Amino acid sequence: MAKASPIYIWKKAPFLRLLLPLMAGIIVEFYFKIPVNHLLYFVIILLAALILFRVLPEADRYQFRVVQGILISILIIICGSLITWQKDIRNHTNWYGKNLCDSSFFIATINEPLVDKAKSYKALANVEFVVCKGVGEKVRGNILIYFAKDSVSQKLKYGDRIIVRNKLLSIKNSGNPGAFDYAQYSAFQQVFHQAFLRQNEWLLLKSNHANFSGSIIYKTRDYVLETLDEYIHGNDESALAKALLIGYRIDIDKDLVQAYTNVGVVHLIAISGLHLALIYYFLVWLFAKIPIIKDSKFTKLALVLFCLWFFSLLTGAPASVLRASVMFSFIAIGASFDKKNSIYNSLSISAFVLLCFDPFMLWDVGFQLSYLAVLGIVIAQKHVYNWFYFKNKILDEGWKLASVSLAAQLFTMPVCLYYFHQFPLLFLISNMAAIPLSTIALWGCIALIAVSPIPLAALFLGKLTGISIWLLNHSVLVVNAIPFSLWDEISISVTATIILYIVIISMVYWLIKKSKIAFKITLASILLFVIIIAEIKWQSYNQRKIIVYNIAQHSAIDFVNGTQYSFVGDSAAIKNNLIKNYNIRPARISLQLDSRLNSPGIIYSENNFYQFHNKKLLIADSSLIYHPLAEKIKLDYIVISKNPQITITDLSQTFDCKSYIFDASNSQWKIEKWKKECEELHLHFHSVSEQGAFVTDL
Repeated sequence: MAKASPIYIWKKAPFLRLLLPLMAGIIVEFYFKIPVNHLLYFVIILLAALILFRVLPEADRYQFRVVQGILISILIIICGSLITWQKDIRNHTNWYGKNLCDSSFFIATINEPLVDKAKSYKALANVEFVVCKGVGEKVRGNILIYFAKDSVSQKLKYGDRIIVRNKLLSIKNSGNPGAFDYAQYSAFQQVFHQAFLRQNEWLLLKSNHANFSGSIIYKTRDYVLETLDEYIHGNDESALAKALLIGYRIDIDKDLVQAYTNVGVVHLIAISGLHLALIYYFLVWLFAKIPIIKDSKFTKLALVLFCLWFFSLLTGAPASVLRASVMFSFIAIGASFDKKNSIYNSLSISAFVLLCFDPFMLWDVGFQLSYLAVLGIVIAQKHVYNWFYFKNKILDEGWKLASVSLAAQLFTMPVCLYYFHQFPLLFLISNMAAIPLSTIALWGCIALIAVSPIPLAALFLGKLTGISIWLLNHSVLVVNAIPFSLWDEISISVTATIILYIVIISMVYWLIKKSKIAFKITLASILLFVIIIAEIKWQSYNQRKIIVYNIAQHSAIDFVNGTQYSFVGDSAAIKNNLIKNYNIRPARISLQLDSRLNSPGIIYSENNFYQFHNKKLLIADSSLIYHPLAEKIKLDYIVISKNPQITITDLSQTFDCKSYIFDASNSQWKIEKWKKECEELHLHFHSVSEQGAFVTDL
């Protein structure tokens, strides 16, 4: 690792030269949407230029070899853009979205077992046929379907086909400031529509289109889940065992997941490279002990690859698992042919293959974190480990584990701050306890499934595994309960995140190579980072906003003055942690709000009338009678909330209002009625449930 200079990495990882332009092409196409015919023209021109270059005399080719490298890099950039265009199903003529009409109906196949939600069953479905105006078209594309809970929908299973009248709705974001961009996340999965179906709105067809391999995987998964439930007692213990072994997180308590997140070990319950590494080395050890298999390199390789990929599919194939599967596949192939490959090249190849398969994986948080963690370990772990020397073997092994955690955390920290707005201050302590315990628990789960046909052995292993998971959970909860264990409510921009990575990379290079230039870049980057953060903070001190949140069946408004806020709305929206953490807290973090508004005179309220700086607002949440006035009361906004029995006509005779806002606590049919009235009276309106949260700057 002492030689891990940029030139060394460049030579030892030739695939990095292909990966970087591929990533550039993906980014260019995603943000600039270059038409496919233009991309094809570029490809033809570049291929012609490369052919002409090959017919030049050898001396000229050598002299201008840099030009050839540039042309090849540009060609790969264009290929990355083409792959991105091709992957976007909306560009295909047989996408179902291009064949829908108001009177159409479609046939869809359930792609997965139903997921039990609070008020519905959720499933991903593949649209096969669309019938519009009597004409049927064979189409493709996935949609999300939410079935109302009843005895009929409960029996739906993987592969079932249903026929549905067009009830598709575009997947939209809440529009709340700082909220998770669910629409974009779904688009990366190539899912753009959803349907909410009651019992009389769909019909089950007789045919079943279950794929054989899919059936095997889901049956195996069900067997694993049933076995873990049977032999590992305790809801938290069995739920965590499912997450550890196959990434099944549906049954885990939300507060427990939050505790794992807070202490920096949530990666243990999200299947990642650690799990694949343990399984890979176990498979290598196991097959090396079986006489029939160990003598055949091909058989051993085939079995290792089959087990790795079967496990990947069993977990649902998230980005972190796919990355690890591809990387360990190349490691296994290299080991079988006695070829030792550079870890940088293995990472580059695995990333290249995955991005060719799905370019949108580049924006997957798991994909980013898994590669950054491995890079941190490869680049910095050995140098961190060399900081201290321990003669005691136990202390030495402990410090080795700590150095791995430090290196991984260093390279993932900026991304974690950007996405999750928090940093676990005691991650080193939690990892030192959690990693060994989770490793024991994972091996216990694997062994439990292996001996499950022998009930007595399975019962014994189930108890031992349950104890290790209990210890794991409680060690996490103990660390989480320590005061100041978490630095949270951090908000940084994309620019600040990039600058922070420049700080980390230049600082690491300076520490390893003692480079004066790297030291100067580190100082300059830190200064720039501080300036950016100071500017963001200055903007937050000068902000004045009114936010009407988009929270289904709830009324919630924040009056924002600098870094302070005043909340008006349902107490349930604040007391319910799930609603608060998903809708309100991200907005307050993104706007740098840190305290309640306590300055008198900034906000004045009386009988649902509010004045905030120079804006006047009425919250109409009860069925009052509004009488016409000769001189109308001037208002900036009227927020209609909680389904009051009122009309826009009556309100307009009493108030001279600039804009009517219908929040998400109202029924949709009432909102449609009020919208129609506003259109007839030529009044401005905003429907929060349809258009997203209402946010105005004062």
